[in-house]
Amino acid sequence: MEVREKLQWASTRVTTLQEDIAYSLFGIFGVHLPVIYGEKRQNALGRLLQEIIAHSGDITALDWVGQSSSFNSFLPADISSYKAPSYMPPSLSEDEMQISISTLRNTTVLESASKLYSTLENISVPRFANARLQLPCIAFALTEVKRRPDQDEARCFTYDIKAEGLRDLQIATEEKLAQFSPEKRTPQTFLLVRPWNRYDLGLINFADETQRVEDWPEPGSPSDDKLGGHLGHNDPATRELRLIVRLRQPFFALLLAQQWGGEYKRIASDSNIIAQVNGVASVDMMNVRMLDIL
Repeated sequence: MEVREKLQWASTRVTTLQEDIAYSLFGIFGVHLPVIYGEKRQNALGRLLQEIIAHSGDITALDWVGQSSSFNSFLPADISSYKAPSYMPPSLSEDEMQISISTLRNTTVLESASKLYSTLENISVPRFANARLQLPCIAFALTEVKRRPDQDEARCFTYDIKAEGLRDLQIATEEKLAQFSPEKRTPQTFLLVRPWNRYDLGLINFADETQRVEDWPEPGSPSDDKLGGHLGHNDPATRELRLIVRLRQPFFALLLAQQWGGEYKRIASDSNIIAQVNGVASVDMMNVRMLDIL
């Protein structure tokens, strides 16, 4: 089981002592941390999730819906926030991938794809320590936030969102957001981000025991072209275009608000935020950043 699957499995657990909801999972995740009864549930769960992300680099633990933790806003306040299955983007068959790549080869995207691939290949992995997360991501700046009318007394608010390079979307959250537009700006920066996962580069995971050396395609072989994405087993242009095709698919996004010190906090939503880039032209708008998260 992967990290997110284990968290979903544990999401319905009930314990007598609130801290035990985290302590009882130490063995399942191979984590060794001090047991501190009296620290409260959010802190215990926060320390567990921090350790998991810090040692594995697995960002699927950030995929949850509910209330943010006081430990760090990118973590949930309660394990039950993992009850819903992790978001799975639409799958592309290899034939669909090849068709998309062939259409991209005749565009001006090649140079941008090469630069983006190089940037993402060299960006650092997530770092999590002392309740602060450094998150590699692709960031899209919000240009307009407008609350739906007649919601002044609502518990949850629905907003129409516009962001550079993304299709328009709606977000539901219990927080009251500052409303702004290009004509009426706000001094606070808001972002929609795609947390970066190195697996999207299509590199071989040498730590994955299911990927046997004898199964890797020979350079230049037909299977090499089909499996393209393994570094060194096909031409760089194909690898880079495969990445662009994947980045054009819908993705699980996170809404962030900048704080006074330059760090960001996550604004929790009542449902998954699913975003999608506008098209090939949006490649140049993909701002790769390493953000400090409180």
